[in-house]
Amino acid sequence: QLQLVESGGGLVQPGGSLKLSCAASGFTLEKYAIGWFRQAPGKEHEGVSCISSSGTSTMYEDFVKGRFSISRDNAKNTMYLQMNNLKPEDTAVYYCVVSAHLKDVCSWYVQEYDGWGQGIQVTVSS
Repeated sequence: QLQLVESGGGLVQPGGSLKLSCAASGFTLEKYAIGWFRQAPGKEHEGVSCISSSGTSTMYEDFVKGRFSISRDNAKNTMYLQMNNLKPEDTAVYYCVVSAHLKDVCSWYVQEYDGWGQGIQVTVSS
């Protein structure tokens, strides 16, 4: 059974950093495209970053470019989102996602992703 469990969220001051982790179980993460979405109160899910399963495509939304970095550790079957220079507008629930069919591209469409974590709160406030 595919399972994703996020950790590492919390409260941070503007300009601070957090590293989200997402531990996968029940499948081999290396074979999947991976990504992170977020949802702020009253808003739709929005894509933050993704990597195709082949690794040939990596995407970041404009609002996080240069500040966030996505990665995976295949030996640990875990994916990460390093978030630096956090801003109050980054406050949201963050979700890790995986897709079995996105090989050489990744996508901002939520329907493309087969598995979702339970979500973890990130709050940026002074």
